Formats: sequence, C-alpha cells, structure tokens
Amino acid sequence: MGTGLKVAVFGAYGHTGRFVVAQLRDRGFVPVLSGRDADKLKLLAESESESGLDARPASVDDPASLDRALAGAAAVINCAGPFAATAAPVIEAALRAGIPYVDVAAEIEANVDTFAHFSDRARAAGAVIVPAMAFYGGLGDLLATAAMGDDWTAADEAHIAYGLNSWHPTAGTREAGAVSHQRRGGRRIRYTNGQLEHHTDELPTLEWPFPDPMGPRAVIGEFTMADVVTVPSHLPIPEVRTYMAVEAARDLSAPDTPAPTAVDERGRSAQTFLVDVVVRNGGAERRAVARGQDIYAITAPLAVEAVHRILTGQTRAVGVASAGEIFDAPDFLRALSSYMSTEYMSTEYMSTELSH
Repeated sequence: MGTGLKVAVFGAYGHTGRFVVAQLRDRGFVPVLSGRDADKLKLLAESESESGLDARPASVDDPASLDRALAGAAAVINCAGPFAATAAPVIEAALRAGIPYVDVAAEIEANVDTFAHFSDRARAAGAVIVPAMAFYGGLGDLLATAAMGDDWTAADEAHIAYGLNSWHPTAGTREAGAVSHQRRGGRRIRYTNGQLEHHTDELPTLEWPFPDPMGPRAVIGEFTMADVVTVPSHLPIPEVRTYMAVEAARDLSAPDTPAPTAVDERGRSAQTFLVDVVVRNGGAERRAVARGQDIYAITAPLAVEAVHRILTGQTRAVGVASAGEIFDAPDFLRALSSYMSTEYMSTEYMSTELSH
C-alpha cells in the first residue's frame, strides 16, 4: 500500500488522470494534483471525490512551477498529453527532484525521444523512468515478456492484436494523434528488420483468430502502437507488429465519435478489450491474452502498480526502462487480476501468414 506517500499527477484533471488519482487513493497514496489549467485543478480539488487534496498548477514552460508541483512527492505520474510537449520537461523536473517518473504516453515518437534523450543520464543517476506504462505500450510489453518465459531470450516475431469492441477516444487521444501525424509528415510507421521505418503503404485488412469469446475478427494490419517501442527496447525481436479491430479503428477515425461515457461506479465505459499477444520462435508459438473493460481505466492500475513496485524496490533495472524490462512481468500481471484476466498458451504453428 502507499502508506500515505505523496505521488504527483501531472494532468490530474484529464480523463485518464482522474482514473489515476482515484487509483492512487485506493492504494493508500496521497495524490498531488497538478497540470496546466489552474481552474480545472481547483474544480477537481474541490470535488466531493477528491476534496482535501493539494492542487499545484504547473506549466511545462516554467521549470520552477514543475519543481513546486513535485516538491515532497515520492514519484510523479505524467498523464498530460501530447507527451511530445510534456514528457521531457516533467522528466527533467523528476530528475531534479530525484524521484521516479512514470507516464502513460501512447505516442510512438514521444516514447522514442524518452529512450534516446534520457537513457544515459537516468542510468548514470540511478534514476527510474518508465514511459508508456499504460494500455498501449506497457500492457503489450508485459504480455509479450510473460509469454517469452524464462527460457526464451529472443524470438523471431511478436504480434499484438487489439480486440476492442469500440473506441470512443478522448480529446487528449485525438490531440496526441494529430501531433504524431504531423511529426511523421502524414506517413505511417512500423517496426521491421529490427528498426522503425516510415512508409506510405496502404494498411491491409486481415482476419485475426482471437480466442473466445471474441473469435475471429477483421483487423487493420500494421496499425502501429507504442508496443513497437517498448517490446524491442529490451527483447531481441526483429519483427513486432500490432493490429487493431476494424470497429475500433473506424470509431477512432470518425470525427464525430463521442468521448467515453461512464456506465459503472468506477467511471468505466462499456468498452471491452481483448489483447492477444503471439510470440513466435522457430516452430514454436506462445500466446498471452488479457481481457478487461475500458482501455483508459485499466491504465490507472498499470501506472499505479508500477509506482508501487518502484517505491518498494521490486525492480530489475534503472534508467529508462519499459514495463517488461523493469518488472517481473507474470507477477505484475497477476497483481492486476481484480481488473483484468490473463491466460497463457503454448503451441506449434504452421504458418506466419494471416488470412486476407
């Protein structure tokens, strides 16, 4: 449990930030509310659910304000996108404060920047920085790492298929997507032959054999997510491919798809997910599957469990590290059993080709 330790949440009033704040309180931490909009912070701090919490406005353009926001905190969770703008300044503040940094960035480029710009400094300082500790990036990496087991040190390919029954994006998701699109110059991105590459190829529609209860479903191939940064950051896998259910991709691309709407006491939407991770090596195939509800809500226990483990010394690395590298992946996933289910399978496979 958090035993009263303070954890700063930058972007606390955002959709995901509110889930993180609630999860921190449930785990016994004391959230420190921070973000760029002082009025929204004040409203959150005065709300019935978060009354009594300290609100500290801060701007990424004002390092002193970030230092004040992090003062006395044991760690910081950055929930404020676009992370292309917020990650580096908040990481710098965390390094100055000497505290761990965790973010929930799904932006591929922002995560690449974090590894490129801070790995050496963080390692030299003995600091812990965990990017993409979220549904995209963190969860897929934990599942892939757990599927590898202790006996596979490398694999030929990893496939991460997202079976979302819908995707009502938040305003933050749309804004982050626009920033990534601009940074790529309208091109797409994939991870192949051991490296990220830009391309302009049309994305294929394939049929992915999701396990029950979802079953086979059409997906968009090379619908590339943050897993192409987190997984190969520590696992020697030259081909990492991600896929998205057609229905979810259609929701995301439609400009009039509404934001998520709460349907239960936790504030979760009706969205369900099935993440199917397949790792192949030689003629063997290993699979890890996670099922749950609401991709934004599940990000909160992922991020808060990460903070808990960092602060209690349950880590395997220092510096910039993805979830699968720094944590015991199977044990971490077991700790989330009240939020989602996980299962593993191991088989031989006949072909690497999916059906068109």
